[in-house]
Amino acid sequence: MDWIIKILANGLLILGLSRILEGIKVQGFTAAVIAAVLFSLVNTFIRPVLLFVSFPVNLLTLGLFTFVINALMVLLVGKFMTSFQVRDFWWALVFSVCMSIGSVLLSMFGIG
Repeated sequence: MDWIIKILANGLLILGLSRILEGIKVQGFTAAVIAAVLFSLVNTFIRPVLLFVSFPVNLLTLGLFTFVINALMVLLVGKFMTSFQVRDFWWALVFSVCMSIGSVLLSMFGIG
């Protein structure tokens, strides 16, 4: 049940960020929830592999390359969905940073 609440909260966060960031387009709440599910799956299965493979680069950049990996995950979800569009890498980077901040705020309120 907690997973469903977290997905719905992240869907609302994605929808809200799409209204604020002009480089991110979401066609509605349903698309935002589907994007949240895809983000969850991508972050569970693909992101750890990329973090492992990019460990030397991450070590050299003191962890800043993680932002690049997060942006690539956003672009990957954007490629899977036609109802979630990302204009380019830089908007994906801004979106991923905002999502990270939003997720921290949600966890402060006990959601997630």
